[in-house]
Amino acid sequence: MKLIITILAVSALAGCLGMPEKVKPVNQFELPKYLGKWYEVARLDHSFERGLSQVTAEYQLKDDGGVKVINRGFSEKENEWSEALGKAYFVEDESTGYLKVSFFGPFYGSYVIFEMDQENYQYAFVSGPDTDFLWLLSRTPDISDELRNQFITSAQDKGFDTRKLIFVEH
Repeated sequence: MKLIITILAVSALAGCLGMPEKVKPVNQFELPKYLGKWYEVARLDHSFERGLSQVTAEYQLKDDGGVKVINRGFSEKENEWSEALGKAYFVEDESTGYLKVSFFGPFYGSYVIFEMDQENYQYAFVSGPDTDFLWLLSRTPDISDELRNQFITSAQDKGFDTRKLIFVEH
């Protein structure tokens, strides 16, 4: 059921390839360094992840140069894992952290990496098409207080309502 909800929610984002006014994607992005498993540490609530804990995203290179996206999370209420498979492609050039992601057919939504550890690729701040979509991803499920505060401050400066952040249990 969660997978169906995910598909419907992402479908509602059809054509949503913009980004919040104050959000700018990172430059000098290197996709090979970004591939692999990420833990969702924080997010703004939305229907397609509501109630999920232990959320991860895994990114794999596709033969066509795009990215295979595997999102997983555990629903305690339903006592089961939920998984959504998608695909992502660069909107601009491959050195700009601005992709479009789809979990259903031709419908895409924005995936904008606006801040990250560009040396080691250990964390990323990600926005959707507007200030209703925000994620903090990390290579580990636990982060420092310093990084948490950095994320909150950066998100507030860009117009996100950080009072509504959910910090994901792992």
